Amino acid sequence: MLEKIDLTKKLEKQSYREKMEALELELGRLQRECHAYKIPVMIVLEGFGASGKGVQIGKLIQALDPRGFRVHAITGETEEEQKYPFLRRFWIKTPENGKIAIYDTSWYRRVLADRFSGNTEKEELEDSYAAICSFEEQLTASGTVMIKLFLAIDQKEQKKRFEKLLESKETAWRVSREDWEKNEKYDSYVRMIEEALQRTDTDYAPWTIVEATDRRFATVKIYTTVIEALKEAVAEKKAEAGREISQETEETETWENRELEESVLAKVDLTKSYTEKEYHKKKKKLQKKIRKLHGELYRRQIPVIIGFEGWDAGGKGGAIKRLTEKMDPRGFTVNTTAAPNDYEKAHHYLWRFWKNVPKKGHVAVYDRTWYGRVMVERIEGFCTKKEWQRAFKEINDMEAQFVQSGAIVLKFWMQIDKEEQRKRFEERQKNPKKQWKITEEDWRNRDKWDAYEEAVNEMLIRTSTPEAPWVIVEGNCKYYARIKVLEAVIEAIEKRLESR
Repeated sequence: MLEKIDLTKKLEKQSYREKMEALELELGRLQRECHAYKIPVMIVLEGFGASGKGVQIGKLIQALDPRGFRVHAITGETEEEQKYPFLRRFWIKTPENGKIAIYDTSWYRRVLADRFSGNTEKEELEDSYAAICSFEEQLTASGTVMIKLFLAIDQKEQKKRFEKLLESKETAWRVSREDWEKNEKYDSYVRMIEEALQRTDTDYAPWTIVEATDRRFATVKIYTTVIEALKEAVAEKKAEAGREISQETEETETWENRELEESVLAKVDLTKSYTEKEYHKKKKKLQKKIRKLHGELYRRQIPVIIGFEGWDAGGKGGAIKRLTEKMDPRGFTVNTTAAPNDYEKAHHYLWRFWKNVPKKGHVAVYDRTWYGRVMVERIEGFCTKKEWQRAFKEINDMEAQFVQSGAIVLKFWMQIDKEEQRKRFEERQKNPKKQWKITEEDWRNRDKWDAYEEAVNEMLIRTSTPEAPWVIVEGNCKYYARIKVLEAVIEAIEKRLESR
């Protein structure tokens, strides 16, 4: 992509001033429109050292309301950031709806600067590229405008700029030993850049190469590129607002031939049980083992992600309590997932889960998870059919990234039958100590049992992978369910420890 770029392009001062006056007004207007239509925007500036990313960001923000944007200067990972999947620090920096995020270098550091310096191993590249493409696809599919700019200068121009920076003590710090090494090995670094650009130049997040030898030309091209992208996004939003969408048609159809579906849940043997005596004996032994393994996880810096889903009154809370009660409380968190608040709704639906992924050596337990997208949100009409259908791949990709970062991922579906649920609901209503657990919403959800069962079957089939499997827990007997969860977690941890 860089081979045929004409780096001699220039723009005269007078022409620049005339163009910029109109461009700045237009960009300011479009920022306001994006805010009104709640369009999130991400502007990525990558480029050669001394190509002028900082200068161009300074020029770009002159036309913007400072209340509506944030600039992120991306450096190497901190020691703390290294304890998480590499994309986490970028997920938490994604903009809320209607806001603009500008990145002075970005997640591409992983496949460029870090690769050049040897911090990204060769065997990590494929996973890194896959994660980057998935990240950008997920965000753009949900409505984020992704603008990626690469500022290009040649080796000679870069050297000249480095030397000028070194002339002053105030700017000399900006030129590092690694910068000089990249200049000396310019052709080698260009090959890395070419690979990165080609592998991530997609229809949903294309690259724009900016000829950056002449700063005026570069500024105008950046403004023009950003303006065109925002114009297109606003026009699409306006078109959407003018279209009538039949929610009824969209949401009533799920699998076209329900009678042909494979029912995973129908095969579950809910007669499995333990006596109270058997339960207490097994629980004591298993909890002792869990405590020991928890310490080993910390020692070996292995993160664990455990998600619980299931029917209302299916036993999630009881299973979580027995799983964690003998663990070191400093080494685990239990995340209760409720309906998203307004601030969470202003971000991609996965944003709030990326915030809470555990760091190395820690355990994160989720009482309900990101699977709400393909269950509650699907059934209740809180997202479109297109959105929940897309979510299966998005979730699989996210979990794959967790695994690639070294995490153990387990997901439990707590299965009970409809009659057992009714008994537990009635018991809760009669018991003053448990009345808080039962709401009118629980009864309403029960009326949609068949629709939820259909959604759950599809979810289990489409999102159970060897790396992040679903474990279906026979839950009519609480004793049996709790023991099965403990055994499954122990088995997964021991398997990982044996493989390392």
